[in-house]
Amino acid sequence: MTFTVAIVGRPNVGKSTLFNRLVRQRLALVDDTPGVTRDRREGEGKLFDLTFRLFDTAGFEDARDDSLEARMRRQSELAIEEADAVLMMFDARAGVTASDEVFAEQLRRSSKPVLLLANKCEARFAQDGLAEAFALGLGEPIPFSAEHAEGLDPLYDFLKEAIDVAAAAEEEPEEAEGEDAEDQSEPSALQLAIVGRPNVGKSTLINRLLEEERLLTGPEAGITRDSIAVDWVYKDRPIKLIDTAGMRRKARVEEKLEKLAVADGLRAVRFAHVVVLVLDAEQGLDKQDLTIASHTVEEGRALVVAVNKWDAVRDKDAAMAAVRDRLQRSLPQVKGIPVIAVSGLRGTNLDVLLDAVLSAYDLWNAKLATPDLNRWLADATAAHPPPSVSGRRIRLKYISQPKARPPTFIIFCSRPKDIPESYLRYLENALRTDFELPGTPLRFVLRKSKNPYA
Repeated sequence: MTFTVAIVGRPNVGKSTLFNRLVRQRLALVDDTPGVTRDRREGEGKLFDLTFRLFDTAGFEDARDDSLEARMRRQSELAIEEADAVLMMFDARAGVTASDEVFAEQLRRSSKPVLLLANKCEARFAQDGLAEAFALGLGEPIPFSAEHAEGLDPLYDFLKEAIDVAAAAEEEPEEAEGEDAEDQSEPSALQLAIVGRPNVGKSTLINRLLEEERLLTGPEAGITRDSIAVDWVYKDRPIKLIDTAGMRRKARVEEKLEKLAVADGLRAVRFAHVVVLVLDAEQGLDKQDLTIASHTVEEGRALVVAVNKWDAVRDKDAAMAAVRDRLQRSLPQVKGIPVIAVSGLRGTNLDVLLDAVLSAYDLWNAKLATPDLNRWLADATAAHPPPSVSGRRIRLKYISQPKARPPTFIIFCSRPKDIPESYLRYLENALRTDFELPGTPLRFVLRKSKNPYA
C-alpha cells in the first residue's frame, strides 16, 4: 500500500517549503511571491521511519469560474480526493482568513484525516493567529515552522497513526504456502522530459497521454513553473513524464520566478534520458527552439522533435520540410533526429511519437562490440586517412566504447591534439551511418597511445 499525503492551503503559507523538507530535495520552487506553485507536484516523502507519497498543491483561492485561479483550485481538489490524509497549512502570522475558512469547511465535509499546521510560528507575534485557528473546526492547530523544522514530532505522530489505520484496513490474507511468488523487479523508469517555448502545448500533450487533466492548461502563456514529474506506463515500459516551464530567450527573461522556472527546466533536461522538444507547427522552428535542442545534445540526451498543433497547419508538406531542413542545417552534428507531427489537443500521432521515444532511448543505450568497431575504424581510415600535420601522419590505432547513455568512444592515436574537428565529424557521421545510430548524440575521446618501448 502507498499512503498519500496532500499539503494544502492558501498561497504563500509555506507548502512548498514543507514539501521540499519532506522529500529531502529542493524539487519545488520557493519564493516570497504568492502563487509560485500552480500544478500538483508529487514526490516521495520521508519523515523519520515513515515513507509516503506526497502532493504539493497550488495555493487555494475561492474562485469558481474559468480563470487560472479556478483551474488551480480544481487541481488542489483533485489532490485532496486522491490523498489518504491532508495537511492544511495556514500562516499564523497573518492569522485565519476568509479563504482559510472556506477551505476548512470543504475539508470538514471530506472523510480524510486532516492535520492543521500553523506555519511560521517561530515569530513571537504568531500566537494570536494560533488561537484563531481553533475556530476552523479541524482540531487543535500544531505550532509549526517548515523553514526551521519545528513541529515535526506531532506531524510524525499524526502520519504514523493515519498510516497504521490505513494499513489495517488494507491488510490482506497472507499468500498460501506453495504458491510461487516471483520476484519480478521492475525496470527503471525512462525519464522523459517535455520541453519547448511557452504556450506550445507541452502540458496539453502530457494530459492527452495520461488521459486526464493532470496538469494545468489554458490560453495563458507560462502557466507551468515547476518541472512536474508524473509516473506512467506505455507498452509495459515505466515512464516518468516531466513537464517543464516554457523557455524563452535569455534576454527576455527578467523576472526572478521565470529564471528559477527555466533553471528547473534545464535541470530536468540534464537528468532526463530522452527529451521531446515541442514546437508550435504554425510558428515553425525558431532560434530559441534550436538553442534548446543544442543544449539537449550538449548534455548528451536523446532528442525527439514533436511538431504540435499539426491540425491547424494548412500546407503540411511545406511546414514539415521547413522544420527538417532547418534542423539539418543548424544541428549537422546530430543527423537523423526524429521529427513527428502531432496534435496534443486531438491526440493525433501520439503513439508514433512514443514509439520514436522508445527507439531513441534504445539507440541512446546502444553498446557496440570492440572487434566490430576496430574493423570499422580500419575501413574508415583506409577510405579517408587523417591529414598529415607538419609532414607527419597521424595514426588512429584502436577504438573502444567504455560507456553508453550516450554512446561514448575512446580512440587511441599518435597525436590526439592535432586531429582537426572536420575529421572527427567525418568519423562521427560514418559511425552513425554504418552502425545505424541516427539522431542520438555521440561522443569521442582522443587519447595518446602508449609507447611500447618507453
